Parts: sequence; C-alpha cells; structure tokens
Amino acid sequence: MTSVITLLTDYGLEDGFVASCHGVIIGITPEARIIDVCHLVPAGDIRRGAAILAQTLPYLPAGVHIAAVDPSAASARRSIAVEAGQRIFIGPDNGLLSWALLASGGARVAYEITNKELFLTPVSPTFHGRDVYAPVAAHLVAGRRPDELGPRIPLDRLLSLPTPTARIGEGAAEGEVLSLDRYGNVQLSVTADDLATLGIQVGDALAVSMGRRQITVPFRDTYAAVPPGDLVAFTDSAGMVSVAINSGDAAQRLGLPPGAHVRLSRVP
Repeated sequence: MTSVITLLTDYGLEDGFVASCHGVIIGITPEARIIDVCHLVPAGDIRRGAAILAQTLPYLPAGVHIAAVDPSAASARRSIAVEAGQRIFIGPDNGLLSWALLASGGARVAYEITNKELFLTPVSPTFHGRDVYAPVAAHLVAGRRPDELGPRIPLDRLLSLPTPTARIGEGAAEGEVLSLDRYGNVQLSVTADDLATLGIQVGDALAVSMGRRQITVPFRDTYAAVPPGDLVAFTDSAGMVSVAINSGDAAQRLGLPPGAHVRLSRVP
C-alpha cells in the first residue's frame, strides 16, 4: 500500500480540526505522505465536495482518500471504506464518494468500518474525521488489510448522488449546474466535447436557457477575452463548460443553484 493519504473536508482553516487529523495520522504512521485536497468545502455541501474530489482525482497518486463532509450527525449513518482501482476511499455513506468512485472505474468492494480496535477512543460522535477516518487510513497505510475494517457491504446498498449528465439533441446540449466555485464560476455538466458534437466552437455565441430566462454568452478561451464585468462561457480546467464573469461573480448574478437545468445552443 502506498504511503499517500489525501484529505478533503469542510472543516475550514480557522480551527484545529485539520491539524488534529494530520496529527493522528502521523502519530500512527510517521512515514505517511498527506495531501490536503481541500478543507474549504462549504459546510455540509456534499455535492460540492463530491465534485472537487472527483475532478482532482486524476492528478492525485493512488492511495487512501479521506473525504469528510457530512451535514448529519455522525452517528446517524455508517462509515465506509471502498476499493476502486488502486485506491481506497474512506468517508460517510452519504453519496460523497460516489462521483470519485465512478472516476476511478467503479467500486470493487465496500466495507462498513466497525473495527473499533483501529479507532481513537473515545470516539467523538461529531468528529469521525479525527477519531475514525484518520486512524483507519493510517492503519491501512501501515499494512492493515481493508477486510479487517468490518463487514462487506453490497455495492448496490451504497448511497450515491445522481450522476450529472448532458443530453445532446435538436441542436442543443441540456445539462445542469454541477457546482459553483469560490470565484463565482458556474460549472455545468456539459463538456467541451458535447459542444463540439453540435459544431459549437470557440468564437461562437451561446444561447443559455435557464428556465424562462435566456441570455447570450460568448464562448471564448479565457475570461480576458471579454471586457471586465461581462459574461463569458469557456472550457474550464476539468474539461467542463463554465459560465463566468471577467472580474465578477456569475453565480451571484445568474442565481443558479447546483442542479438547476440549463440548455445551451449556438446563436445563428
């Protein structure tokens, strides 16, 4: 097992929560290499956490991946470890891991984490990241087997988020708002390849329909291709189509929440 452990949480950076997790891991396995993926996931935003993890995964080495974003009480749902490809994912069974599992080729086997010998004690009912996920990850890196964590879970019993997709037809791509980033960019579930299928290329103008509203947005390479304050559509670093404002906040202006339906077509 690789020595890499990655961490994604909604713990923030103002308190000692992240440092506590680091300390637990290093205390058990000093040779562990910890990568902090993100600790500024909006509190309890499972969908945003799932998107960040899945889109970062191609650039992370194989290892043990902890994800802790859980708006419910920790005692209200089970903790799981799931093997996918050469990776092991640890987190709550609330759908947070589901998109990363798909990005890894799909889950192979899942376990409910119940082996208390591997936990910190006493276990805080509100801090499983420190008392369950961190020590379990450290023990896996140190050589414990996944099947020592607890009983197997049928894969079809794992909770999953709906998979965002795009539908292509009748000269348009239909999708949804996938996530909103800290810059106010609105990432869609439509890819650049989807637009290419429709013959849409950089330099075209897009008709963006959002319910009863429709706006026209230029499709460009970068924010700087339009004047400050103007809307622009572009292909982001994850290969998804995003709508942004040069030096502004598109999410605030458009008022589109994650999951909102969006339709894209080329303006003649």
